[in-house]
Amino acid sequence: MKNANIAIAAAAAAIAAGCAGSGSDPGVDLSAQALAAAKASGLDTDSAKGAELHVYTWSDYIAPDVVLGFENALGCKVVIDTFESNEAMYAKLKAGGNGYDIVTPTSYQIGTMAASGMIVPIEHARVPNLAGFDERFASQILDSGFKYNIPYAVTYTGLVYRKDKLPEGADPATWEILSNPALKGRVTLLDDIREVIGAGLMSLGYSVNSTDPAQIDAAVERVLSWRGNTRKFDAESYKTEVPSGATYLGHGYSTDAVQVIVGDEEEGIEPRPDVGFALPVEGFTIGVDEMVLSAEAPRPDLAYAFMNYLYDGDVACVNMEYVCGPMPVKAGIEKLDDDYRAIVIPDDETIARGQVLRGFEDDPAAIELYNKAWDRIKATDAR
Repeated sequence: MKNANIAIAAAAAAIAAGCAGSGSDPGVDLSAQALAAAKASGLDTDSAKGAELHVYTWSDYIAPDVVLGFENALGCKVVIDTFESNEAMYAKLKAGGNGYDIVTPTSYQIGTMAASGMIVPIEHARVPNLAGFDERFASQILDSGFKYNIPYAVTYTGLVYRKDKLPEGADPATWEILSNPALKGRVTLLDDIREVIGAGLMSLGYSVNSTDPAQIDAAVERVLSWRGNTRKFDAESYKTEVPSGATYLGHGYSTDAVQVIVGDEEEGIEPRPDVGFALPVEGFTIGVDEMVLSAEAPRPDLAYAFMNYLYDGDVACVNMEYVCGPMPVKAGIEKLDDDYRAIVIPDDETIARGQVLRGFEDDPAAIELYNKAWDRIKATDAR
């Protein structure tokens, strides 16, 4: 049970200005780092003036100061669109909704995107700052050779909860809490096939990457047993509904949890010590969202410049303070406040309980198995 609950609240006051959307140094000028990174990537900086870089990523996932530094240095515009799940992102791109330069899928989705011809291999010489990848995260990614991927940020999926709303004696650090009848209608689950079925699998002691039909079936039954408590499947609402009390417990991401708990001093959002976050003792998912280069990228040269820029130590530090989670950039991690670093990077004992989601791009039968299981979960009325 040690470290099952991430000890965020105790240090909230110390780092409140350094997280949850504002950055610890509002208005920091990163244009010099942007220009240096762009030149090192081989970009003709004159060609960037007036250009647009299109990024497709998760919400609240790139610091405004980071974007502004790149735009100011190169005279370009960074256009960001967001998605709520890997499956929604993939479906949009598959249907022809492209025009993006950089996309940030979770590792397990990358093989499928490559097999579909959506992305192209990374030219490593154009991202020299990638040499600063922090090797402590190597075991948490699927391709340490970086063929198609440049690791961006690491998230851990667990349970966000209102401390004062949970039943007395209920333990938020176990998937079993999702079955507690006192939470009827007060739980949200992520609208994500792998995360939800994965939670069912881990709650039963199985691998999050199981392809055993009997285990998948058991996981579906476990998730269906939670449906009576589940208000909805949603990847965003828990960030506001748990603090408000509309939801008592939400299946969610560590980065979002830290943002909620710490608050946003610049935006006048108070810290929420009454909100907690736990990584279940039975296991939790580790996801690395990675930068990939679209096969249809309008400006691949600008994309390489931006990816190289994000691996600058100063830039990564500012970005991590905004995202409230780790980037595997060693120089950036070393620049973080000690208390903050201890909060966003779990210790080795905790990480050992985590499971990395893997893709099934070479196993169509597994994909079909999961899709049918997901259809059963989504089609069944709450019990």
